Amino acid sequence: MASIVPGSVGGVRDKTKGSSLELRLKRVKDLCSRLEADLVRPRIRTSEACQSIIQYTKNTKDFMVPSVWGSIDKLEDPYNPPSEGGCCSVM
Repeated sequence: MASIVPGSVGGVRDKTKGSSLELRLKRVKDLCSRLEADLVRPRIRTSEACQSIIQYTKNTKDFMVPSVWGSIDKLEDPYNPPSEGGCCSVM
Protein backbone atom coordinates (compact mmCIF):
# COMPACT_ATOMS: atom_id res chain seq x y z
CA MET A 1 0.00 0.00 0.00
CA ALA A 2 1.35 3.40 -0.93
CA SER A 3 1.13 6.54 1.15
CA ILE A 4 1.35 10.10 -0.06
CA VAL A 5 4.42 11.85 1.28
CA PRO A 6 5.34 15.41 0.41
CA GLY A 7 8.66 15.71 -1.36
CA SER A 8 8.71 12.19 -2.74
CA VAL A 9 8.75 11.49 -6.45
CA GLY A 10 5.22 11.86 -7.73
CA GLY A 11 3.91 12.34 -4.16
CA VAL A 12 3.88 8.56 -3.54
CA ARG A 13 6.40 6.58 -1.49
CA ASP A 14 6.56 2.81 -1.23
CA LYS A 15 5.76 1.40 2.24
CA THR A 16 8.98 -0.65 2.37
CA LYS A 17 11.07 2.42 1.62
CA GLY A 18 9.36 4.27 4.47
CA SER A 19 10.00 1.45 6.92
CA SER A 20 13.67 1.30 5.91
CA LEU A 21 13.94 5.03 6.57
CA GLU A 22 12.30 4.56 9.96
CA LEU A 23 14.77 1.79 10.74
CA ARG A 24 17.67 4.02 9.71
CA LEU A 25 16.31 6.83 11.91
CA LYS A 26 15.99 4.44 14.86
CA ARG A 27 19.60 3.30 14.40
CA VAL A 28 20.85 6.89 14.24
CA LYS A 29 18.91 7.77 17.40
CA ASP A 30 20.34 4.71 19.19
CA LEU A 31 23.85 5.70 18.12
CA CYS A 32 23.24 9.25 19.30
CA SER A 33 22.08 8.07 22.73
CA ARG A 34 25.12 5.79 23.09
CA LEU A 35 27.44 8.66 22.15
CA GLU A 36 25.74 10.94 24.68
CA ALA A 37 26.18 8.29 27.37
CA ASP A 38 29.84 7.98 26.38
CA LEU A 39 30.25 11.74 26.59
CA VAL A 40 29.20 11.94 30.25
CA ARG A 41 31.46 9.05 31.32
CA PRO A 42 34.16 10.35 33.70
CA ARG A 43 37.64 10.45 32.21
CA ILE A 44 41.18 10.87 33.50
CA ARG A 45 44.41 11.61 31.70
CA THR A 46 46.57 8.71 30.56
CA SER A 47 49.45 9.86 32.74
CA GLU A 48 47.18 9.81 35.82
CA ALA A 49 45.95 6.31 34.96
CA CYS A 50 49.53 5.09 34.54
CA GLN A 51 50.55 6.59 37.88
CA SER A 52 47.58 4.90 39.52
CA ILE A 53 48.54 1.52 38.05
CA ILE A 54 52.18 1.97 39.12
CA GLN A 55 51.13 2.84 42.68
CA TYR A 56 48.80 -0.16 42.83
CA THR A 57 51.48 -2.59 41.65
CA LYS A 58 54.01 -1.16 44.10
CA ASN A 59 51.65 -1.34 47.07
CA THR A 60 49.77 -4.58 46.36
CA LYS A 61 51.56 -7.85 46.95
CA ASP A 62 51.19 -10.33 44.10
CA PHE A 63 51.78 -13.88 45.29
CA MET A 64 52.12 -15.14 41.72
CA VAL A 65 55.37 -13.16 41.23
CA PRO A 66 57.74 -14.43 43.93
CA SER A 67 60.78 -13.05 42.09
CA VAL A 68 59.61 -9.53 42.95
CA TRP A 69 58.11 -10.05 46.42
CA GLY A 70 60.25 -12.97 47.59
CA SER A 71 59.06 -16.29 48.88
CA ILE A 72 56.09 -16.27 51.20
CA ASP A 73 54.86 -18.52 53.94
CA LYS A 74 52.41 -21.19 52.81
CA LEU A 75 49.87 -19.96 55.34
CA GLU A 76 49.88 -16.48 53.71
CA ASP A 77 49.56 -17.76 50.17
CA PRO A 78 45.92 -17.61 49.03
CA TYR A 79 46.70 -19.88 46.07
CA ASN A 80 48.12 -22.65 48.24
CA PRO A 81 45.55 -25.42 48.72
CA PRO A 82 44.75 -26.04 52.37
CA SER A 83 46.49 -29.13 53.75
CA GLU A 84 43.88 -30.63 56.02
CA GLY A 85 44.52 -34.29 56.60
CA GLY A 86 45.45 -36.54 53.71
CA CYS A 87 44.24 -36.78 50.19
CA CYS A 88 41.40 -39.19 50.97
CA SER A 89 38.39 -39.12 53.21
CA VAL A 90 36.55 -42.15 54.53
CA MET A 91 32.83 -42.02 55.12
